[in-house]
Amino acid sequence: MQILVPGTPGRQESLERLPDAAQQERVRQLLWEFADNPGDGELVSRLDAELEDILVQARRALEQGRTGEAGSLLDIVDDIMPKFPGLAGARAQLAQARAVDDLLAAGRGALERGDISQPEGESAWDYYRRALDADPGNAAAAEGLADVEQAMINQALVYARRGEFDAAERVLEEAGHVRPDNSLVARGRAQFDEIRLGEVQRLEARAVRAMDAGEFSTADRILIDLIALGGQDDRVKTLRRRLEEARRYGGFSPGQIIRDPFLNSDAVAPESVVVLAGSFTMGSEASEAGRAENEGPVHRVTFRSGFAIGRTEVTVEQFRVFVKESAYRTDAERNGRSTILDPFSGRLTERKNISWESNFEGRPADSDEPVIHVSWNDAQAYVEWLARGTGKSYRLPSESEFEYALRAGTTTRYWWGNGSPNSVVENLTGDGDSSRSRRQWSVSFEKYSDGFWGPAPVGAFQANPFGLFDMGGNVGEWVRDCWHDTYVRAPGDGSAWINPGCIERVIRGGYWASSPEQSRSAHRLYAKANYHDARIGFRIARDL
Repeated sequence: MQILVPGTPGRQESLERLPDAAQQERVRQLLWEFADNPGDGELVSRLDAELEDILVQARRALEQGRTGEAGSLLDIVDDIMPKFPGLAGARAQLAQARAVDDLLAAGRGALERGDISQPEGESAWDYYRRALDADPGNAAAAEGLADVEQAMINQALVYARRGEFDAAERVLEEAGHVRPDNSLVARGRAQFDEIRLGEVQRLEARAVRAMDAGEFSTADRILIDLIALGGQDDRVKTLRRRLEEARRYGGFSPGQIIRDPFLNSDAVAPESVVVLAGSFTMGSEASEAGRAENEGPVHRVTFRSGFAIGRTEVTVEQFRVFVKESAYRTDAERNGRSTILDPFSGRLTERKNISWESNFEGRPADSDEPVIHVSWNDAQAYVEWLARGTGKSYRLPSESEFEYALRAGTTTRYWWGNGSPNSVVENLTGDGDSSRSRRQWSVSFEKYSDGFWGPAPVGAFQANPFGLFDMGGNVGEWVRDCWHDTYVRAPGDGSAWINPGCIERVIRGGYWASSPEQSRSAHRLYAKANYHDARIGFRIARDL
């Protein structure tokens, strides 16, 4: 047995590293006594007990991470008895603990440098994981991994705030593998979701603003960004439907009333109603009573986009504003005459000095009556003035737009049914109506009276299902199309059928003196573009 002797150089000083001064004195005394009595078994037993206690202190220091203290204690045992049982094992534990300390220090350094999960083998995650593999119960290593996890979460949130959500997702996914306990990642993901929701709401608001402004390409790009965020299927579907509606209706809604102000004056365009996009069968079947050949063949017309059409016919007052601001002279004014209904003979008669300011009998017209004695040329000049003044696409309606809006989803002879109305719906020829001279209509709707002989103030009766007034009665109305004897080769997209240089234009809708056959939804008339009389007015249309 090799045992320290008191006089060995450097050995005596090692005892001074014992933390317990009393134990230090006991061991020193035992060593002196053993030097005088090397064969004394009792002294050997007492010394073994002291060394075992020092070894226990060393192991306790190792368990508590005090590797420096443990090393000093093991050096004391090694100096006294190099082959003491358990010393080699404790030395191995110390070496492992020192290696773990080195890994922990490397982990802290990597964390400070920002090397959280990269480069591979030299990241904080790698160092702390190796430390924990070497010492599964090491609290510092476990805490270091928690720090790594939090640093990764923080990095993910930085990415998220910059809008780099894919990168943030990858880092959060990676952070979920750092430790079995994912509570930190769960909290980080909640923060990430909150940031992403904020971005979603911001993009959604931008998309809606773009749609409302008619910037549909911009809205499309924003939706692509929204899709890239992931997990927003329901929102994207809703916005796509809204975008499609916006494309169809220019940011308006079906049934909405539009009244555009002029850009450089106090004038305002007449009210128009946004018409629902859709499809209908135009014309009349051969079996329809009163049908004319020019109402066929029936054909399908589809409006892929909505449009707006005048809520009422253009009034005398609205036309007066146009004449005043544009100094326009109508065809009737240039001709010096127009056709009126003679109240005594009951016949249409041409009279001098009749113009748009005159009513159907040639007397001054009320301001809320539909303007009459206007030609197609006059109506076209009015909508062109509206377009210039408002900056919007005003025009006359196409023939198919007019019939679609007149029918308003119905397929019957009239928008109210197949015969005489059960209530007052339009200004029609009723058997209960009579003129000032007690005249009555020779052909009329049975059991019907609206109280007017001649045009009524616009909007005086019931609106059709599209919210439009006087579509089937009151006055006939100019539309944009050239006249064609049939619908063979007629457009199926709702556009006007125009031939360059055409002279005759189409008139749609019944008027105050129309027979029941002439009041049908499919009925159509025509006249030269410069024609005007007491039966014809017009209403506006507008692209969305």
